[in-house]
Amino acid sequence: MDMKQAMSERHMVRKYTDKPIPIEVAQEINERLNDINVKYHTDIQLIRGDSSAFNEAIKLVLAKGVRNYFILAGKAAPDLRERLGMAGADLMLFCQTLGLNTWWVGGTYSHARVAQKAPGDEVIGIIAVGYGATQGKPHKSKSPQEVATYEGPEPEWFKNGVKAALLAPTALDKQAFKIKGVGDEVSITYESGTFSGEDLGLVKYHFALGAGNHSFSWQ
Repeated sequence: MDMKQAMSERHMVRKYTDKPIPIEVAQEINERLNDINVKYHTDIQLIRGDSSAFNEAIKLVLAKGVRNYFILAGKAAPDLRERLGMAGADLMLFCQTLGLNTWWVGGTYSHARVAQKAPGDEVIGIIAVGYGATQGKPHKSKSPQEVATYEGPEPEWFKNGVKAALLAPTALDKQAFKIKGVGDEVSITYESGTFSGEDLGLVKYHFALGAGNHSFSWQ
């Protein structure tokens, strides 16, 4: 499975088996993570074998079996959330290619406990990772026409980018973004809200992967 196929295969999974992530798989993830942190100037870390990211009530209802997760963190900056969105998108898809499942968690984790593991950084959320009890199911999605406009006849790369953007996870599955294209330039805006920064990063990463970075430039 490559990263593009992983976009279609990846779905939110909240319940996990007790199968541990093998050491060799964790090493692959950490190698990828090192590159991502350099590229996006982030301080994301992988935590394994730790169930403290959720309180007991959440673990009983929403987050069964979550023992591994990424802490989405970095030095405070105006664009940190967008960069973490792009970095997190890469991690989730890469983990999918390794046979793992993921869940982006923006609000229901234990903020105080997780923050203690990333001193000096701003933490915006976590990504649960592991072997899912199920493979999840596709989220509700808008149509390309509802989120995108292109000035003139739409090239294939733009259509592919929009389809990929619609596969990105967003808070509450709102998909509150607008994509505009003209010539080889593209702009994406996201409705203002609590998670709009990371959602914008997630959508931009997916669009670029679907369209191909060589096909366009950001406006």
